[in-house]
Amino acid sequence: MVSNEQRRKQLAREKFQRQLERRAAARRRARIRNSAIAVGVVLVLAAGGAYAASGGLGGDDKDDAAADTPEQSPSPSKAPDPCAKPAKGKPNGKQWKKEPAMKIDKSASYAMDLKTTCGTIGIGLDAEKAPHTVNSFNFLAGEGFFDHTRCHRLVDENIHVLQCGDPRGTGQGGPGYTLPDENLKDPRLKGKTYPAGTVAMANQYDARTGKGRDSGGSQFFLVFEDSQLPPDYTPFGKIEKGMGVLKKIAKAGSTPDPQTGNTAPNATVVIDKATVRRS
Repeated sequence: MVSNEQRRKQLAREKFQRQLERRAAARRRARIRNSAIAVGVVLVLAAGGAYAASGGLGGDDKDDAAADTPEQSPSPSKAPDPCAKPAKGKPNGKQWKKEPAMKIDKSASYAMDLKTTCGTIGIGLDAEKAPHTVNSFNFLAGEGFFDHTRCHRLVDENIHVLQCGDPRGTGQGGPGYTLPDENLKDPRLKGKTYPAGTVAMANQYDARTGKGRDSGGSQFFLVFEDSQLPPDYTPFGKIEKGMGVLKKIAKAGSTPDPQTGNTAPNATVVIDKATVRRS
């Protein structure tokens, strides 16, 4: 027969086990949230090009005791680097105080080619629905702004994106100006999903506070698998060539930085040359 004391200890052990399980689940949610932050919430500010982390795409966990148990960082992938050496040169790091004047024809078709160390990625640009964004990319590509820049962030857990467009290669760079949000009601985003092949802008928007609208700069992300994200990031293009390039970059994995939460691709992904043309 089980005594009252034995029963009390058993209940205490079961309660403790439930606490451990909740803490483990909280840590898993935090890792996924930090990955999502890397794409949409840690984003470029206009003047100084500094970045700010603001919350996450999910709610905060309130169980402070979860911090008592240290979590182990995921091991980096051992897959070989599938990419070639970058072309000689370095980002020019030019800065501008305001958005460039509108030069594109909003009724015309434009395309962007990213010649990377891993292969060429061809993107159709939507000048009609995202004219400010396409005009900016036309301007920046013409200035050689993207040339020799490293794609600095790969997320392949919960969301599946490669983020590029930072001349610093750290997640802290931009052109010095910001762009308005555009095309956020695109029907392709129905169900809060950015479909595979979507090219969209990173920004500083924080859904919890409603602050940070119209804060895109030069950083953008390429979606290589359907990804659950709220429609807060300007979709301005679609990958028409090079999905296989993105797949091999993703297969090489990423290495997490425990200090910043950034997950840099193991592949040496550098944009040797970016061009925008009227197609």
